[in-house]
Amino acid sequence: MSDPRIQKLAKVLVDYSTRIKKGDNVAINFGSDSKELALEVYRLVIRRGAYPKVNANLPGFGYAYLKYASPAQFKKFPELAMHEAKYCNKFISIGADYNTKEFSNIDPKKITFRSKVTRPISDVVLKKQWVICEFPTNALAQDADMSLEEFEDFVYNACLVDWRAMAKKQDKLKKIVDNGENVRIVGDETDITFSIKGRKAIRGDGTHNMPDGEVFTAPVDKSAEGYIAYTYPVIKMGKEVDGIKLEFKNGRVINFSATKNESLLKAALNTDKGARYLGELGIGMNYNIKRFIKQILFDEKIGGTIHLALGMAYKECGGKNKSAIHWDMIKDLRRNGKLYIDNKLVQKNGRFLI
Repeated sequence: MSDPRIQKLAKVLVDYSTRIKKGDNVAINFGSDSKELALEVYRLVIRRGAYPKVNANLPGFGYAYLKYASPAQFKKFPELAMHEAKYCNKFISIGADYNTKEFSNIDPKKITFRSKVTRPISDVVLKKQWVICEFPTNALAQDADMSLEEFEDFVYNACLVDWRAMAKKQDKLKKIVDNGENVRIVGDETDITFSIKGRKAIRGDGTHNMPDGEVFTAPVDKSAEGYIAYTYPVIKMGKEVDGIKLEFKNGRVINFSATKNESLLKAALNTDKGARYLGELGIGMNYNIKRFIKQILFDEKIGGTIHLALGMAYKECGGKNKSAIHWDMIKDLRRNGKLYIDNKLVQKNGRFLI
């Protein structure tokens, strides 16, 4: 018997997140293990009178490309994918990892290079209506140190919330951030300040990420001063970069260290000029997500945390920093943490005071 929560989540993705209507051209991208959710989304898209295009991501194909493709193949721009990006006006992507360590032994430079080649496609999609979602799989459950049943409960609890009510709560914080000029974050081994003057805050209320639950903006490029020790590892290309500490001066990372895979952090910082500058301040507000599970789609939304991303800034926030990377790094403020905006204590120990 199908889990009734799958039908509920499909309805959220179709009717709330992307608001599918008659005549829409909808790209549905999904991993094979999420077939049940993808099929329910497909049914709803059809019933709404839209035109779905289905792309199934099967195990092993991405790995085979990264391992065996020639330099010429890596440089080849995927014209068909660009055509689809331009043709479709709605995009629903459902991840379903079957092996989160699949790319661990692939040269990170290959992945970085390919992401630069395909970046124009992402730029087109990001200007349209899109949502990404993760389906609970055994691989993700293992990384989260849960059984599959426990992880399913975790995922649906994070996703099946009243998003309209969440948006109203976020409006209070958004107003403060929109009118704010300076941010200070204090915590264990952390005291960092930066400007958000003239920048716009955006609500993460379930219209693009599922689960969602954050308010985010873009720091002023050369304003960051101080130091931060991130609480949780960054997971990139199947590898964990843990124990990350960064020091900023005039907005730029001048010193860095990591207790695990520091070389990968160094490579990311040297990707391009913008990689050493902050691209995002995100403030987690989904208190149904209480623990770190090594999946950034969930982890950056943990209620009582912030994330400061290196690299690309979102233009819709007024951000100007450009980079091929966007590395979200999470600081847990639920113990000994404080968040100030314009010298006003907005959050203490993970709880809002507004």
